[in-house]
Amino acid sequence: MTMYKYSVSILGTGFIGLCSAACFAEKDIKVLASTHNEKKANMINEGKAPFYEANLQEMMDDIKATKPELLQCLLDPVKSVLETDISMITQGTPMREDKSINLGYIESTAREIGEALKQKDSYHLVVVRSTVVPGTTRNLVGKLITEVSGKTPGIDFGLCMQPEFLAEGSSVSDTLHPDRIVIGEFNEKSGAMLQEFYEYFYGDHLKNCPILRMNLESAELVKYGNNCLLSTKISYANEFANFAELVPNVDISQVMKGVGLDYRISPRFLRAGVGFGGSCFHKDVNAIKAWSKSKGYTSRLLEAVLDINDDQAIHIIDLAEDLAGKLAGKKVTLLGLAFKPGTDDMREAASIRVVNELKKRGVTDIVGYDPKALKTAEEEMGDKIQYANSIEEALKESECALLITEWDDFSVLTPIDFNKLMKTPNLVDGRRLYDYDTFSKALPFRTIGRVELN
Repeated sequence: MTMYKYSVSILGTGFIGLCSAACFAEKDIKVLASTHNEKKANMINEGKAPFYEANLQEMMDDIKATKPELLQCLLDPVKSVLETDISMITQGTPMREDKSINLGYIESTAREIGEALKQKDSYHLVVVRSTVVPGTTRNLVGKLITEVSGKTPGIDFGLCMQPEFLAEGSSVSDTLHPDRIVIGEFNEKSGAMLQEFYEYFYGDHLKNCPILRMNLESAELVKYGNNCLLSTKISYANEFANFAELVPNVDISQVMKGVGLDYRISPRFLRAGVGFGGSCFHKDVNAIKAWSKSKGYTSRLLEAVLDINDDQAIHIIDLAEDLAGKLAGKKVTLLGLAFKPGTDDMREAASIRVVNELKKRGVTDIVGYDPKALKTAEEEMGDKIQYANSIEEALKESECALLITEWDDFSVLTPIDFNKLMKTPNLVDGRRLYDYDTFSKALPFRTIGRVELN
């Protein structure tokens, strides 16, 4: 029997929950994950990742082979809390119909933790890692646990809010190599216990990784500040791409390279394209916008960020119709469906907005291909489009191709491939993946943020 220094319960087995669970177990921390989804629990206990995320399955294989006792998934959250010292809430906070945050899963998890702490005498640390609007950890989670358990926060149990900054597609390496750890603490003792846990988990990595301690509400707002600024950078690049198209001879990629090399700005997230997607950016920008509005302040900046992003789907189809004529009655191919490479996640993917816009314009013959997301895309879009099993099949008989997700599989395609495989080669590059000169000389080609040079 190995002795482990820490035991952690992880309540919620999505990207954050499962990636954290696997990384902790790999470092000899005992993890009891919990979910109400029996199929998911069985998969995790068999050592299988229930979704695709780079390097996650390999890590789970290793744990299964060498220390399976360190990662278990229960269907009973109360039991998982009772048998551990630290509980992390990693439940989803989806968007409601009105675009505000849905805290239902957080609320029910807080009640379950309360039930467990009612039966527990020793000090227990509760850490909220889900993205929640300011005030949630103190006024919802803390209060519910207190109500249900009869215990006092700060004395009988610790309470922290630690936002995560994982990017899907690199969640595992982001968990192992963060650029900072933000700890929002109810009181000093709570924060100190979490810091000590991370000092054990990260060891030497902390030499280059600051730990910031602050109050709960500030930590909650850090996460929104992070995601809203990244979303803003993308919409900013797209705004400038639209400027670039107003005149010949401007290339947005060159422009943003020039801007991004400023040490105050950084080149990341300044890539113009068909817009951001994913489970976080839309949800979080909308949530904080709705939250501030409920408090009497309207965010003009975030409104614009979302509008510009939504319009990119219309813009790419304008470019396509400019190139190939009206698309109604033509066969159109989407290369890439997932919201970004490295994941099969379809949440808020640009491909969905593009398909809806094509449908609006009377296009009925749409075929999509994605190296990883065919199954999730079909769950999301059903029979709105057809699904091809290869690039060749997707481009066969096609009269216009739109590059939507910049997978490596697509980056190796040459103009020859498009000329050979398509009925009439028309290509719109929605991610600035292809070399403009090479492609525009060889076939009818458009891209975001650049028009024909004089």
